[in-house]
Amino acid sequence: MFNKKLLSERDICTKYISPAIEKAGWNKHIHYLEEVNITAGKILVKGSLTTRAKNKRADYILYYKDNPVAIIEAKDNNHAMGAGMQQGLEYARMLDIPCIFSSNGDGFIFHDKTAQDENIEVEIGLDEFPSPEAIWLKYKTFKGLDTPITEKVALQKYYSDGSGRKPRYYQQIAINRTVQAIAKGNNRILLIMATGTGKTYTAFQIAYILWKASVKKRILFLADRTALIDQTRKGDFKHFKDKMTVVEHRQVDKSYEIYLALYQGLSGNEDDKNIYKQFSPEFFDLIIVDECHRGSAKDDSAWREILAYFSNATQIGLTATPKETKETSNIEYFKDPVYTYSLKQGIDDGFLAPYKVLKMQFGMNSGAEQWRPEKDKLDKQGNLIEDRVYNLKDFDRNLVIEERTRKVAKRISDFLKATNRFDKTIIFCEDIEHAERMRSEIVNQNPDLCRANDKYVVRITGDNDEGKRELDNFINPEETYPVIATTSELMTTGVDAQTCKLIVLDANIGSMTKFKQIIGRGTRINEEFGKRFFTIMDFRSATELFADKNFDGEPIRIKEINEETDFEEIVAEENDLEAPISSEYDAEETVALENAVNETKETYKTKDFFSATPNKRTKVFVNGVEVTLLVEREMYFDNDGKPITKSLKDYTKDIIQARYNSLDEFLNKWNATDRKDAIIAELEEQGIFIEHLKEAVNKDFDLFDLICHIAFEQPPLSRKDRVESVKKRNYFTKYGEQARKILETLLEKYGEEGIENLENIDILKVQPLSQFGSAYEIITTFGGKSKYLQAIKELENEIYKTA
Repeated sequence: MFNKKLLSERDICTKYISPAIEKAGWNKHIHYLEEVNITAGKILVKGSLTTRAKNKRADYILYYKDNPVAIIEAKDNNHAMGAGMQQGLEYARMLDIPCIFSSNGDGFIFHDKTAQDENIEVEIGLDEFPSPEAIWLKYKTFKGLDTPITEKVALQKYYSDGSGRKPRYYQQIAINRTVQAIAKGNNRILLIMATGTGKTYTAFQIAYILWKASVKKRILFLADRTALIDQTRKGDFKHFKDKMTVVEHRQVDKSYEIYLALYQGLSGNEDDKNIYKQFSPEFFDLIIVDECHRGSAKDDSAWREILAYFSNATQIGLTATPKETKETSNIEYFKDPVYTYSLKQGIDDGFLAPYKVLKMQFGMNSGAEQWRPEKDKLDKQGNLIEDRVYNLKDFDRNLVIEERTRKVAKRISDFLKATNRFDKTIIFCEDIEHAERMRSEIVNQNPDLCRANDKYVVRITGDNDEGKRELDNFINPEETYPVIATTSELMTTGVDAQTCKLIVLDANIGSMTKFKQIIGRGTRINEEFGKRFFTIMDFRSATELFADKNFDGEPIRIKEINEETDFEEIVAEENDLEAPISSEYDAEETVALENAVNETKETYKTKDFFSATPNKRTKVFVNGVEVTLLVEREMYFDNDGKPITKSLKDYTKDIIQARYNSLDEFLNKWNATDRKDAIIAELEEQGIFIEHLKEAVNKDFDLFDLICHIAFEQPPLSRKDRVESVKKRNYFTKYGEQARKILETLLEKYGEEGIENLENIDILKVQPLSQFGSAYEIITTFGGKSKYLQAIKELENEIYKTA
């Protein structure tokens, strides 16, 4: 009799699960996909190398049109029928799915989130699987799609250009929740998606579905930077073709259906400049507000007037960083977000690049990051310097210490020389003047490369046309130059720098919104050009904001806020004269922003932040100050993305002891695992920094001894000690001469490189192993692959026998 328990999990799927669901009406080419990758697998950084953790993959996802409606998790027949349910429930939460099935080939356990009675989970036979129509009814109940229009929108398929590109799982949720909320009559929608996760692509799919379903016939996409409009027009929205136009002139053409526009291009200080009023208030059905945390977020801003004018239109706010202060609230205007996909989620899923953080601290005559002028100290102009203690908030804002700028430029240059001098780098400075000084110092630190091409480093700021023209070259992965960009505000947002590998913070950042936007410049992944992670060099202690509970949490409305912080944030927003707007509106926008600054000054008369001219401060320039780099350390982050404040050893000990209750439990796991790199991968996914531990303790110890020593206080042995111990036991005499020489060589290789490489068959292809013949010939020496692997296992047992 046939024994089902001999079949693999894949065989169970092929022979039992697929036939069962197809019999119920699920067509393989229309209704379901097998072995679907939900995530990409978190990128793990090991020094300068990276690897990916295991991704999350569903055995089956069932679809009704483009809506994922059910999950099936399969196990082989040696497992219980419901053994895959926990995994299925996790995936269902991620995918926003109501129906979960688990099977071992005998039948299904069905978990129904729409069930109204006590039997949320029931067992059904292979011939009882629900039809697509039955599952769709449950999905409609789960989503509240109880009218013809809501169902019509839900059944509208995503746009496909034939390239095979489909929305990722979180984009699907964002799209579906948004269009379904609009179909239900919600007219203010907030969508929060981390930088680099495809907000514009998601916005396009939302607009396309609503437009195609004739729910929204005229659509306006609003942004406040030319680069964002250009990227949208040339990128995802290009599929609207001749139905789309960009509002660029005073006289608008009302024959189009999709409009892209700058706020600055629609509004002005005088009524005849308010181009948006050429449209009737009812002209647009849908307005998508890109980067809605900026100008339009404030109740009294000129840009908010545009949204108020078209108040009857459905309005969707898109942002990575919703703004919630005493003065401003995206949530108050757009309501609670329908969906949030955070930076942490993006990194954990492997869709965003992780980061390393290097914190720098300089010392001067008054201590760390402080300077007090000696008696009668004069500035470069010969003026007496005010006698007080100057700190990080003063540097490059009120006081310029030339030696400090030089030290920062040298440390950046040294870092690039140690990694790759052509890694794209953005240096965020205090203001435009500081950005220019930093550019000059970088030139002097890299004379060879700057002689070869004077665009090695450029200043990209809003006042500099030459620099702004280089912005497209900087963000283009195909272009080598510019390599380094110095900036202040211009590149904080709306810059798709796919290959940026180094973010330098040498500016005081008091705004969480701005901090998130800056970090977002490095989060994009570009595998083709080797961009899988990025480094943050922090010269201003700005990365302390990583520890703030609001850094990666759900946004909440804030009624009370520290006055000084709030003021600095207002100043940063309203005093930014760098927005890359079209030349036609530069003068108008500058006037508007200067007026905003003057209004802000009036409100905060007691605060001496400004001189007479907006955005210009009186600076004191000083030289002859001794500046030394006191501290440079790498920050580490736990699995929740929060900085680790305890020592790396103590943190590791806690993680390992939470995983293994005792030394015996760990030893059993170690000995029972065929490949030790599986344990390494498991620990790394839990946040263990193995390479850094080796450096902190002793590079001569391998993972086994590190764990036993750190977590269980066992005296560690070096790899050299373990090698000598094996040799003394004459263990190799059981093998023939050739096999013995091969194992002795492998043992020496372990002593040099550790256990990970010993388990990799590719080690047989390199010297000194390759001198014994090809990998096939070496394996044949042991009588075949299984016997070779058994010999390796025995060698490992001998290596760790003293434990």
